[in-house]
Amino acid sequence: MRKALTAPAAALVAALTLGASAVAATSAFAAGIPAAASQERTDRAGLRLSAGAVAPGDEVRLTLTAPGGATGLAVFSQAVDGTAFRPAGPGAWTALVKVKDVRDGAYSVTVTGTAAHGRAVSASAQLDVKARAGQTVKPAAAEGIRLSAGSGRPGDRVTVTVTVPAGADRKGAYVSSAAFAGGRVDLRKTGTHSWTGTAVVARDVRPGSYGVHAVAGGREFAAAHFDAVRFDTGRP
Repeated sequence: MRKALTAPAAALVAALTLGASAVAATSAFAAGIPAAASQERTDRAGLRLSAGAVAPGDEVRLTLTAPGGATGLAVFSQAVDGTAFRPAGPGAWTALVKVKDVRDGAYSVTVTGTAAHGRAVSASAQLDVKARAGQTVKPAAAEGIRLSAGSGRPGDRVTVTVTVPAGADRKGAYVSSAAFAGGRVDLRKTGTHSWTGTAVVARDVRPGSYGVHAVAGGREFAAAHFDAVRFDTGRP
């Protein structure tokens, strides 16, 4: 025969039961609330150079590792020319590049691409260039691309300025990038070899790093990279 609970004991049991029910209800409620989405970011990748210190004319092997896979790989650097990558085993790709006739200094080499699930792949390494004793280097005429911002959110405006090689801009100049609305931004001439335009970050762009390619005279002459970010990154 079960012994009847005293009033204080009954009150304690009721409180414990109510507390357990409240915890269960709270857990169930919390389970129905989606956790705050983590900020999408560029996929983890690594870039290794066969040599970190080189001279103009040297060849350097680039090896990219990207566990999530990668397609559309491209090289961006003022010190080396872009080239095609070849598979080098699971999650790895290689390319052989030649160091251009550039002045002594440290140059960034960046490789970008797209992972199998659509996020961007990006990795960088530093290349130190120094001419050998007695080596004569005649750097090509200044040419390049400059962005008013290296990153932006959908809808942001970015001023693009390029310095075009002499004689290459007879048919105009433009930049192309999957990060910008329309994929292409036509530029207007603002100086002897200078062209400028305004790009708008595409509304549907995925967060990640994208190449920006400058074209004049039917050929690409410079490149940079631009990081597209989410609205909720805390930027003002």
